[in-house]
Amino acid sequence: MVFECNIDARGKAARLRLGIIAVFGGALLGATTILGILPTTLGYIMTGGSIAGGLFAMWEARKGWCIIRAMGFKTKI
Repeated sequence: MVFECNIDARGKAARLRLGIIAVFGGALLGATTILGILPTTLGYIMTGGSIAGGLFAMWEARKGWCIIRAMGFKTKI
């Protein structure tokens, strides 16, 4: 599968920022789960999802490729 660049510099920057925020948020969710503020199962699912989504957004920024645009949808950024 070939990943052709389908976003510009603004889109790359937006995805990178979103990814960093999601990974940081996932770390906070993990900390609240460890401290017992969130229920264990739900907390770990939310933590894993946030970190995985953030890492995927940062990967998209690095490749210059957007999965939503690759499916044919138009995005504002």
